[in-house]
Amino acid sequence: MAARRPRAWQRMLSGRRLDLLDPTPVDIEIGDIAHGLAFVARWNGQTRGDWPYSVAEHSLLVEQIFARDNPDAEPRWRLAALLHDAPEYVIGDMISPVKAALGAEYGAMDERLTSAIHRRFGLPATLPMAVKRRIKAADRISARLEAVTIAGFAPSEAVRLFPLPDDDALAGLTIALRPPSETRRAYLDRHAELMGLIDAIRS
Repeated sequence: MAARRPRAWQRMLSGRRLDLLDPTPVDIEIGDIAHGLAFVARWNGQTRGDWPYSVAEHSLLVEQIFARDNPDAEPRWRLAALLHDAPEYVIGDMISPVKAALGAEYGAMDERLTSAIHRRFGLPATLPMAVKRRIKAADRISARLEAVTIAGFAPSEAVRLFPLPDDDALAGLTIALRPPSETRRAYLDRHAELMGLIDAIRS
């Protein structure tokens, strides 16, 4: 008797069943993404405060930074910034040392999920390299701010681990800590705003 293939799908609160090995856009819902990311803690939960700092909150900050530093960016690339960590709604947020230890297999799963999520919301399956670099730059600014503000890193350590071309990039930025339900709503609202801008351009 042939061995049964291990289950590779997860049931979402929307009722969708997302196959992690072969994800398709039709099984992706923004409500599931927002809910999952609002309950996934950054830094493995090792942050100060009465609420975990969620991936959804981090994503909102990265989109804010990206928009600030790229004021002429198209709304679709701002949406890509908001969704840059969206696969973590099913595979969780792993700190860099763990990702490195898992190697190519983790990266391949992340790429498959990212491609399906992008296609679900009308983005290219693979972003232009210039856009990816600018989102990564915003992500690094957020990581530096988080490291010294809530994650317990000494400033000298954060400078070494999360280098920035200009420390003035942190000016005016703040970390928000709030209940997951509030972060989920903020994420959904921002997604709707960006989709509205994209639809207005298309029409």
